[in-house]
Amino acid sequence: MNNSERPHYKFFCNRECEFFPCHPGADPEKFNCLFCYCPLYALGRRCGGNFRYTEKGIKDCTNCLIPHEPDNYDMIISRFSEISELAK
Repeated sequence: MNNSERPHYKFFCNRECEFFPCHPGADPEKFNCLFCYCPLYALGRRCGGNFRYTEKGIKDCTNCLIPHEPDNYDMIISRFSEISELAK
């Protein structure tokens, strides 16, 4: 889906951000900043992204572009019920 076909609420690109783009190898033309802080992070190993845990046990998502790929909005939203279960 190209930018003109995608609903505007599903995509936001903040080129003014001092960290833009914040992931190495990301295509700045297709970089979605809407989920700057990934909601899937809370799912830990079940998030489905390309992550690793550091030696100190911190989840490092540097190599993951799932929340920043324009066509992943619906998939991320569909997992909000899993995230809300963690808050109970």
